[in-house]
Amino acid sequence: MDPGSIALLIPVVAILSGAAVTIAKDRAGRPGVSGSPEDGARLDALEEEMGHMRQELTEAQERLDFAERLLAKGRDGNKLGS
Repeated sequence: MDPGSIALLIPVVAILSGAAVTIAKDRAGRPGVSGSPEDGARLDALEEEMGHMRQELTEAQERLDFAERLLAKGRDGNKLGS
């Protein structure tokens, strides 16, 4: 997968996962919705998964930045060599 398509997917994944956690928190805190221990466990699992996704997003952004710097350095090196 090229860096451009990864760069487009990263914010989409972050937004969708953030929305899922927000909806889960909203439903868990709403009166009239069962607050069973299973719901709390599911919410904890979602929050943990969100943390992992944020970490992966950060790592992917760092890799993309690194690749962009390498590409820019290569272009600058070709200009200087001419």
